[in-house]
Amino acid sequence: MLLKRRYLPSLGSFATFEVAAKHLSFTLAGNELNVTQAAISQQIRGLEKSLGVILFIRKHNSLELTSDGQRLLTAVSGGLDIICDGINNINAPSDPPVITCSGTNAAIACWLKPLVDRFRSDRPDVRFVLLASDEDDTLRNFDEVDLSLICGNERCEVGENLYYLFPDIVQPVCSPDYLERHGPFPDAQSLERADLLDLHRKHWTSDAIGWHPVTWDDWFQASGLGVPHVLPAMVSNNYPLLVNAAVKGEGIVLGWHHLVRTLMDEGALCPLFDTPLRVDRGYYLKVNRASLDKPHVQEFIDFVLTGLAALEQAHQRPGAAMRDEL
Repeated sequence: MLLKRRYLPSLGSFATFEVAAKHLSFTLAGNELNVTQAAISQQIRGLEKSLGVILFIRKHNSLELTSDGQRLLTAVSGGLDIICDGINNINAPSDPPVITCSGTNAAIACWLKPLVDRFRSDRPDVRFVLLASDEDDTLRNFDEVDLSLICGNERCEVGENLYYLFPDIVQPVCSPDYLERHGPFPDAQSLERADLLDLHRKHWTSDAIGWHPVTWDDWFQASGLGVPHVLPAMVSNNYPLLVNAAVKGEGIVLGWHHLVRTLMDEGALCPLFDTPLRVDRGYYLKVNRASLDKPHVQEFIDFVLTGLAALEQAHQRPGAAMRDEL
């Protein structure tokens, strides 16, 4: 006759039986379960009585499983394993890990997104939320934001929650196609006949852009030239739009190294002069301290920092000039 579930002995008695069968000793089973040998013996006798079978052959100084005991051990061990797996599945996160990052429109689109793509090529199980805004300067302070790209003076103190990434470096860039059609541009003076792409002043007054503007006028002055009377071919407060226009061969844009380096590496853009302009500020990765315990956040931070170090080493060129005019 089949035993109905409601008439089964307690789960605890089966767990006690498994431990006793593992050790073949009521004394050792009691030590593991922190109860007396007599309590183990009593539970086993109760289980045998409930099932109507003998589970152990009791010898003078040892125990042996009967054939019924061996069959029960196989069933109990498998059943307890299934219960443990079920509990683990219940307690496991229902969603894959997610990393939330914030920054300006250009920082997210031109710098962070390529990094995320490379990271996810090896870790496709990690999801990202990328919050981009030139107007909302409070994104970095949201509790859900794990990492933020911020700009500040290079003398900012770094620590466990603020990592220095790179300096602010700009230089004119254009597509190889534009250079072939309209070049050459041997010096800064020759840019007077070029199609310049420029950032609108609204970009620099946005709430999340809290630093001194760098314009074509600044670049010409840093190059030792008077500011030429050149009307830009296109003006926009959206930097990714201007970069995209340069890639399409529509003109020359001031390229921030961290924003156009991927496109330069891919050959979509090329620098016009070997004298980058370095501005007295840098970029930092701000880390939400509470996020360090989240899965994969520290792994992504290490991925970013290691990649930047390797990239900087690869792009170092002996004797390259760099101007520090601003």
